[in-house]
Amino acid sequence: MIGYRVKLLREERKMSITELSSKSGVAKSYISSLERNLQTNPTILVLEKIAKILCIKVDALLNEQADKSMDEEWMEIMQDVMGSGISKEEMREFIQDKSNLHKD
Repeated sequence: MIGYRVKLLREERKMSITELSSKSGVAKSYISSLERNLQTNPTILVLEKIAKILCIKVDALLNEQADKSMDEEWMEIMQDVMGSGISKEEMREFIQDKSNLHKD
C-alpha cells in the first residue's frame, strides 16, 4: 500500500516518476517498482527522501488510515495561491493586513 500512496501523492502534485526520482535521489526504476508494489519493503531512508519531495511526513506513507496532514493542506493552499497569480509581495501585504486587524 505504500506504493499506492506514493503514486497517488505524486500524481496529485502533477509530478512524473522521473521528476520525483531526480529530486529525491531515488532511482526511477525503484520508484516505479514501489508504485507497482513489486518493491514492498523500502528503507526508512528511501521513504524520507520521497516524503520530503512530496512535502509530507513519512507517517503519511506508512499509515493507511492517515488523513491529510497539515503539511499537505498547506501545500495545496500554497499551490492554489501560486496558481492564482498572486505575487509574493501581494501575499505578504495580505498577511500583514490580516495580522494588523488582529492586533486591534
